[in-house]
Parts: sequence; structure tokens; C-alpha cells
Amino acid sequence: MWGHSADEAGNLTQTRKSPRLPGFVLPDSVRVTDDLRRAVAGGGGGGGGGGGAETGMVISAVPVQFTREVWFRLKGRTPTSVGALSVAKGIENGTLLRPTQIIADALGDDPDARPRPIGTLSGPTIAAELARGLPAAMIASSDAPGFAGTVQQLLACSYLRIYTTDDLVGVELAGAVKNVIAIAAGIIDGLGAGNNAKSALLARGLAEITRLGVAMGASPETFFGLAGMGDLATTCFSPEGRNRTLGEALGRGHRLEEYLARTSSVVEGVATAKSVVQLAGKYRVDMPIVQGVHAVLFEGLDPIEGIGRLMSREMKAERVG
Repeated sequence: MWGHSADEAGNLTQTRKSPRLPGFVLPDSVRVTDDLRRAVAGGGGGGGGGGGAETGMVISAVPVQFTREVWFRLKGRTPTSVGALSVAKGIENGTLLRPTQIIADALGDDPDARPRPIGTLSGPTIAAELARGLPAAMIASSDAPGFAGTVQQLLACSYLRIYTTDDLVGVELAGAVKNVIAIAAGIIDGLGAGNNAKSALLARGLAEITRLGVAMGASPETFFGLAGMGDLATTCFSPEGRNRTLGEALGRGHRLEEYLARTSSVVEGVATAKSVVQLAGKYRVDMPIVQGVHAVLFEGLDPIEGIGRLMSREMKAERVG
């Protein structure tokens, strides 16, 4: 396990505990290091044994806006036989690339070499619940033949069921945009607007995600499965959801900059909101909820006024996708 901070990696090595998962202990079999190249080479450092076997797969949990920087450091240093599995959810600012696209672009593999298997693992998974072994389901996806199945066989266990799909675009897009919708759900919580409003938000938010996904070539079915509705519901209702919690703070009158300054977690939906607004413009997709969240985050729109704008939009027939 690699961590970008030497202090954090050193503390985790010594204590085997993290403040992000209080009450849990990292198994001794897991080696921790702040040396990225050593980690990917299978050597590792810290508690739990000596040098490791050659790496066959790297699981990338780096926040999306920092993914390129980390993987660029591995350019030319990992053979194309080493697969990359992203569990991050977001869209890179500027390039508008999804996590798996960022990894491929940063590595810049030789086009004449054997293609590197790259994929994603997504779905409704609260970290603390997984750590406690509570039942959950996820979905693996990849363009590389057989890679999603490999992930399924490698990571599935008694409490984690993994499905597969070849709709990589849909899975990654659903995971990214649901974070923006979750901010809106938190705003509703912060304002005390009620469960009727929140449920309506989820339904119409899913419609926006689906419209954008279909315009980008994804399958509509993906957005009504684990990667879409499943992940969206968990993120919007769980008190542990970072994006929902940020939205709740905004609904209660807190300022974005102040909230981000005092949290130790990366709230992916903030940066992703910028990218999704650009994607909506590029593909000419109407996304009023996403636009409203963007206005609250970056344009000074009062959350109450934002809800008022959504409620006063022209009446129309319901359409999903």
C-alpha cells in the first residue's frame, strides 16, 4: 500500500491504524511505503514481511485530479502486463477524461506493444461497512477482454459480490456525476427541505446522468444498476458520504472554502462539477441540477434560490435518458 505522505505512511506502518477508519487495524500482511516505484515493483516496506512478488495489478485509489501526476511517475517503469484498476470517481478538469483514460494517457504506453489491461471497479460501497465485512456488491468494467472477469475473481469474497460489464464509459461517468448530485442532496438536507424533495432530486438527478451517458455512448441500462442508481442512493443518503456532507454544510450556510480547509478528505464532486458542466455543454445535454450545484459552488448562488430556480422551471412531461 502506497501513500504520498511519508508521515502518514510511517504512522500507518507503526500503528496499523488510520483516523479515516477508526476502530480497524491493517493486517500485518499488508506492507506500507511512501516509495511509489518500490510499491509497484512489489517490494513494499514496513510491517508484515520482506520483499513481495512481481506486481500483477495496481489498484489506483488516487483522487482523480491527482491521478495523472502519480501515474506519470510510473511511465516506462511498469511493463504493459501489469494491469491498472481504478476505484476513483470523477472527471479530470481541463481534459475532461475519465480515470482509466487519465491512467492510459499518463503512462503513454507504446502503441505497438501489447495493450495494458485497464479497468474500473465501482458501486455503492461505504468504506467503514466494507471494513466491517458487511454485505455489498460492486461492478467491474474494462475494455480489455477478460480483465473485468479477472478483477471479479480476484476481489470477490464472502461479503463482496462483484458483477461485470463492458460499459466502461457508463460505469465511470455514473460514478463521477453522482458525486455532484450528492452535493445537491446534502444541500437539501442542510436546508431541511424534506425527503420528498430529496427523492425527487435523486430521480431527476439520475435522469441527468443517464442523458449525458447516452450522449457519450454509454448504455442506458448501466445507470439503473449498481454503478448508477445503487451508488447514487448510497452516496445521497449515507451520513458518511463526503459529497453529501459538504452539501449539507453549504445548505446550513457554511462557505465552501472554509469547509474544504478544515476537512482531511478530498471531496471529488467539487472539481468534477466543473468538468461535468463542460461535458454537458460539449454534448448539448440539459443538466439543470448539475448547473445549479455549479452555481452554488462557484458563482455565489444562494442554495435556497437554487432550489427555487429548479422548482420554477417550465412544466414538462417526465423523460429519463
